Amino acid sequence: MEVKIGIAPEKAIEGVGRPTDVALGPLRDQVAQAVTRGGGTVVPVQEAEGLVWLLPGGPEPLLEALDAHPGIRWVQLPWAGVEHFKEAFKRPQTFTCAKGSFAKQVSEHALMLALACLRDLVRHARTPSWRPIDPRSLGGLSVTILGGGGIATELVALLQPFGCRIRVLRRSPEPLPGADATLPIGELHAVLPDTDVLVVALALTPETRHIVGAPEFALLPPGAVLVNVARGPHVDTDALMAALDSGALTAAGLDVTDPEPLPADHPLWGYDQVLITSHCADSSDYVARKLCERVTENVRRFGAGEELEGLVDPDTGY
Repeated sequence: MEVKIGIAPEKAIEGVGRPTDVALGPLRDQVAQAVTRGGGTVVPVQEAEGLVWLLPGGPEPLLEALDAHPGIRWVQLPWAGVEHFKEAFKRPQTFTCAKGSFAKQVSEHALMLALACLRDLVRHARTPSWRPIDPRSLGGLSVTILGGGGIATELVALLQPFGCRIRVLRRSPEPLPGADATLPIGELHAVLPDTDVLVVALALTPETRHIVGAPEFALLPPGAVLVNVARGPHVDTDALMAALDSGALTAAGLDVTDPEPLPADHPLWGYDQVLITSHCADSSDYVARKLCERVTENVRRFGAGEELEGLVDPDTGY
């Protein structure tokens, strides 16, 4: 059975970079090859039954494309987080995203941020003279991970040699292998008083926006650190700075911020117990390679009538 797949935009745009950036020239060529490896044929969008969407920005161009081409039955999005496309998910098409694809590198980044916070690396780096600062070890600490997807799965595996007590809070009741406990999100306040490292690694929805704010920081024990590798709005930035000022939070490692990009004059840059990386937990080459793997597998599955990987739940928006 021939599988006809369109790729948008249909004309390559010059540049290099990630699917979240504007660079679509080389990436589009790679995706076209991935479609072929999956047994598909790249066709003009008006002839397609499946569509790989690579255009950055909001959902409006995609909605227009679906209105113009009702023969499209499946849309593959290039991002793991697709909160801006929730309006599209009301459509009858099947949507898949890249959730889980980039988890390995992001989980490595989360571990690095946790270790850096515990060992006070920002303060060390900013001190222009010899100044011994006692480190803290990750070994044996209590780690709570908000989110039970691919990042959590990979991070739990990375934490095993450290002998941490690991609790995962997720929407699904299914236990996450390797975690000491898998609990519903509603148990967050119950576990925070015994949480040394709080890792945010869940999808952004209206329910999870500011899931970590002043009440949550107040419940953490002395010496606790925060790591966020999900989305900036999960954390109330004003409450975060207040917690750092009061000592309720010892340190924070942030790959994402709110606002994002974080303005150069934002006061959060001035905290020497905060390590900020610029939403770069995964590399461009890695993202492109893993996206293409997802495209190849889903084209194959689409042609075979099998369940697709990375299915988006229209009700939850991820």
